[in-house]
Order: sequence, then structure tokens, then C-alpha cells
Amino acid sequence: EQLGGGYAISSWAEKTAYEGASAIIAVSDGMRADVLASYPEVDPKKVVTIRNGVDTQEWSPIDDPSVAESFGINGRYAIFVGRITRQKGLAHLLRAWSQVPDDYGLLLCAGSADEAGIGAEFEELVSQLQKTRKNIWWIKEMLPKSQLIPLLTGADLFLCPSIYEPLGIVNLEAMACQTAVLASRVGGIPEVVDDGVTGRLVDYTTDSSTFERNIAAGIREMMGDPERLKRFGIAGRARAISEFGWDAVAAATIALYRSVL
Repeated sequence: EQLGGGYAISSWAEKTAYEGASAIIAVSDGMRADVLASYPEVDPKKVVTIRNGVDTQEWSPIDDPSVAESFGINGRYAIFVGRITRQKGLAHLLRAWSQVPDDYGLLLCAGSADEAGIGAEFEELVSQLQKTRKNIWWIKEMLPKSQLIPLLTGADLFLCPSIYEPLGIVNLEAMACQTAVLASRVGGIPEVVDDGVTGRLVDYTTDSSTFERNIAAGIREMMGDPERLKRFGIAGRARAISEFGWDAVAAATIALYRSVL
């Protein structure tokens, strides 16, 4: 859809690079499995999982309600941050939101549509929701961290309804800001979000209606229990610090390069 005939060229380039590389870093075990399934000629010993990290000093809770107020945001809300692309599952989220109580707000920090058709579909779904709900906010520009971090901190829940993610670093950023996460159980996300400890995972299915009902049920369950959200948020930040600090990621990366050299 995005690359057209160029997909054949990019696939050839990727295959050539993988098969010729001395080592391959996969950002999750899920991505490692995908690489090996897609390119069976690649020696499994060459593919090493080193997960992405997050700077938990930079990404840390900042309680500043004035940032939300400056965008007209009020009341309790869940937040999505990411590109407007099929991969991110935005259409599913927006359709699921009609099944969520109308006192829960939704903040969409979303821009850079992959192509015009996807952008138009997203805009229409947002417009339909806004006709019946006043607490649907769409911020189209990429926000600086000085604004995004307080918005993440102030949210009850971070949403990641992706249909595929190699790792999902946005979940790490939300966790570092001490915000509970509701995400799809796809790709590398289960390696980041500890289901029932730092958030909840929703099973993905190609049956769109079922997937959307599952998303809505997860949102209702989590936002209906503020104490649990608080516990998940605290546990999420602790996990981001202990498991995904850049010191460990850098050390593993250097060790791999040295082994290759």
C-alpha cells in the first residue's frame, strides 16, 4: 500500500543485507523469530536480541496540568502517541472508543500519515467521534518532550492498539512516565508490557469487530479501577528502569560489535 512495486526492491535489499551481515541485532525475540522465518538462509547464531532502551532520567513523571489545559484537555483521559499508519491500529481504536463510557476522554497525538487515504480515513473517524463527544482531542503536530511528557504523566492510560510492533518503544516511554499501558499482544510488545503487572495485553485477531470489542473491554476494565492504574504505573516505571536502561543496552551492543571485530 505504501511502497507499491518498490516493496520488491526493499525486500531484496533487506534479504541481501541480512544474509551478508556478520551479525544482526533484533530489538525483540519476536522480531528475531520474524527475521528467521522470513529469511531461512540466515544462520540463527548471527541473530542476537538486544532490546531498545529508554532514558528514564529524561522520560520521567512530570506533573504539570497546565500543559493539558493549554490544549483544552480536561477530566480523565487515555492517550495515544504515534504515526497515522495501518500498523498502529488507530482505526480499530477509534471504532472501539464508541463502546467506552463518554466521561473518559481520548487524546490523540498523531500525525505524519503514511499516505493520503489512511490520513483521510483517520480524520473521518475522529470527526464522527467528535460529533457525539466533546472530550476527543487531536494534536497533529509532533510535540516537544517538554509538552509530551506531562501529557503522558497526566493520562490515566496509554494506548497501543498496534497490529504489529517490533518492540513498541512508545510503551517504554509511557511506562517511564509512570503511566499504565493497554497494548496489543503482538510482536515484541509482550516483552515490554508485563500483563497484569505494568498494564494489560489484548489479543489481536483479524476479526476487526472482536479485536475492537476486546480493546474497549480492556479500557473499561482498567479505567474503571484507578487504584490498579496507579499500581501498574509505579510497576511500569520500575520495570523501565531495571530492564530497559540504556547502560545495559549499550553494553550488550558494544559486546556484540567486539565479538564481530
